[in-house]
Amino acid sequence: MEIIGLEDRIKAFVLLGKEIDELLKNKDENEFQEICFRAFNQNTWFTKESVEYAFTGIRNYLHEAELKSWVNNYQFSEEAPKTIGTVMAGNIPMVGFHDLMAILISGNKIKAKLSSLDQYLIKFLASKLINIDSRFEAYIEFSEMLKNVDALIATGSDNSARYFEYYFRKVPHIIRRNRTSCAVLKGDESKEDLNALASDITTYFGLGCRNVSKLFVPENYSFNELLSVLEDNGKLICQNHKYANNYDYNKSIYLVNKVPHLDNGYMIFREDASMFSPISVIHFEYYRDVASLEERIKREVENIQCVVSAKGYFKNSIPFGDAQLPSVSDYADGVDTLEFLQKI
Repeated sequence: MEIIGLEDRIKAFVLLGKEIDELLKNKDENEFQEICFRAFNQNTWFTKESVEYAFTGIRNYLHEAELKSWVNNYQFSEEAPKTIGTVMAGNIPMVGFHDLMAILISGNKIKAKLSSLDQYLIKFLASKLINIDSRFEAYIEFSEMLKNVDALIATGSDNSARYFEYYFRKVPHIIRRNRTSCAVLKGDESKEDLNALASDITTYFGLGCRNVSKLFVPENYSFNELLSVLEDNGKLICQNHKYANNYDYNKSIYLVNKVPHLDNGYMIFREDASMFSPISVIHFEYYRDVASLEERIKREVENIQCVVSAKGYFKNSIPFGDAQLPSVSDYADGVDTLEFLQKI
């Protein structure tokens, strides 16, 4: 196979970004409509709005200056590439793209097992990349079996992680488990702040690891304004029958079992110590002071993907509204994928 140099690899992804730009600029045209139709037909969580948002997030990665700055801190072999097996998740559209990009831009080959929930979109992006530079055809393989790989990157549930760790114990690996995100509120957030938080909660129907599923609020916090702000978002997401079914189910369970909760007609808020909540439900927990809250969040570090707060005021947090727009160097589970690949 012909080796693709680093400059050409970067150039190809920059050109892919420009093609995504054209798709988004012409989203009323046949190609984008067909993409959205096929994605939704395969997985009805993948609405047009979700697919568009995912493309926008990927587009943010694919600028020449950002890509060059990203890879500048690493040294990649330009000799025969290694084969990196990848088990991709399918909870949100194209969630496995960052792994695909990291593997290819590091000069390695990818052998990917796609989620049954996202079989089309990743292949679409791969075909675009091959059309840009045909040499990538030898670098990209989709397979149900991940035999004869030099390393593994796998994303799945806590249960599947145990299987991956056993089966791939003899090769270098990154294995990701369930994670979620949380928000810290002070109680004096503006309506603009709360609207941004609403996006962190409801984008992708709350299915992503960067979606906020847990709120930390001060004692005596009033939920009235937040519930009101989320009502408009809720009206939109409840149009999806899967989300609506989850909401109706959880509401009925809480009512039958007399579980105290708040409900704005589209989303349920329940006081619960767990970081993870069912779809359509947000858990909340009261805190007394910032110091104790910092310790509380530290104890959950293995469960948290990111923490958000108004304008990022809380220690090690990002601003409301930015949870679903990570930079190219924001690695899942905080594990530096490029550093891992550099060592293979």
